[in-house]
Amino acid sequence: MKSYGKLAAVLLTVWLLLWAVSGATVWMAGRTRNRQYLVDAERIRLSIEDGDLPDAADYPSVTGIFEDDGSLYDTTNEYVIIDAGGSLYRIEYDDTAGSNEERSFSVLNISMGAGLVILAGMLLYLGRYIIKPFNEISELPAELAKGGLNRPLKENKHKYFGKFIWGLDMLRQSLEQAETRRLEQAKAEKTLLLSLSHDIKTPLAAIKLYSSALAKGLYTDKDKQRDTAVSINAKADEIEGYVGEIIKNSTDDFLSFNAEIRDFYLSEVINRLKNYYEEKLAVISVELAIDKYTDCLLSGDPDRLSEVLQNLVENAIKYGDGGYIKVSFDAEEDMRFITVTNSGCTLPESELTHIFDSFWRGSNTGKQPGSGLGLYICRRLMHLMNGDIFAEINGGDMCMTAVCKKA
Repeated sequence: MKSYGKLAAVLLTVWLLLWAVSGATVWMAGRTRNRQYLVDAERIRLSIEDGDLPDAADYPSVTGIFEDDGSLYDTTNEYVIIDAGGSLYRIEYDDTAGSNEERSFSVLNISMGAGLVILAGMLLYLGRYIIKPFNEISELPAELAKGGLNRPLKENKHKYFGKFIWGLDMLRQSLEQAETRRLEQAKAEKTLLLSLSHDIKTPLAAIKLYSSALAKGLYTDKDKQRDTAVSINAKADEIEGYVGEIIKNSTDDFLSFNAEIRDFYLSEVINRLKNYYEEKLAVISVELAIDKYTDCLLSGDPDRLSEVLQNLVENAIKYGDGGYIKVSFDAEEDMRFITVTNSGCTLPESELTHIFDSFWRGSNTGKQPGSGLGLYICRRLMHLMNGDIFAEINGGDMCMTAVCKKA
């Protein structure tokens, strides 16, 4: 706010200086024009003394030239008396220029004064309703980044920042909930690992005991040796079961998602996709073709469906050959199919069954950055919206199809 206050003071000062300069210019111009009749009277005097009788029409401020005939002062007009060639002359002049300049000066002052009031009002409004609220929330992103998630934002219904503040508070709450879930999950995982590691110790100790006895030849009877081998195998199976449980808990759903199911038009999502990628793909010279489609109502979350389609297009950009990316449509009973196809698929067909698994990356990824979660998230989101997603390789093209439920 201090910087804004300085800026406002500078703007107001500049306006006042402009007002002062403009007023002085108009006032000086008025004074120059108001004395024009004196200049004209002197020119007339010189002309008469040179033997010429001047014409009033030749002088901008003079309306009449009269030689003294006994009624020199008998007039209601503005005049000045001059002595020229041994005679007196009455020079009448028009004094309306002065009043015009006064009116101009008054209009200038009124206009500049009104402008000053408007400028001050605008600066006050901006400071109170835009700059001040923005300063109040400007430190929030940094605070969220540092983990300050416990301070709720003050509710604000201001038309400029109300929705923005509401969105930031939703982000804060979401991050706070995610952090709480992370801590709870970490606690549960640690408890599970401690419990399983304790459980594993018992069969592991038995295996070590049995194997040591066999190594030392303590069991000479073949039946006893066979029974010991069976016991070792059983304990190994027990350990394998514990390991399987660890793996299962490690690969269970570790991301939480939500979707606000409602009815929306297909065009809402497709137009959003087109507006976002048309220019972006043109820059990298990749053709984007969106087939004609019949608009219809879908049931789901348009934001989540947009997220899925954007992920599919991003994959097409990363792993295609840059030839083209096409979006096509199909329908079957109460479902609508949206297929994103890219040219130049290099993924082996044998790996198709794994592409929607978490943390799995195909052999064609090379040095492309990624976590192996994109398509996994897409599948989770489509399932949340009562839909599905699948992939196929067709004639060297990769085809990813999102199956959406009609409303």
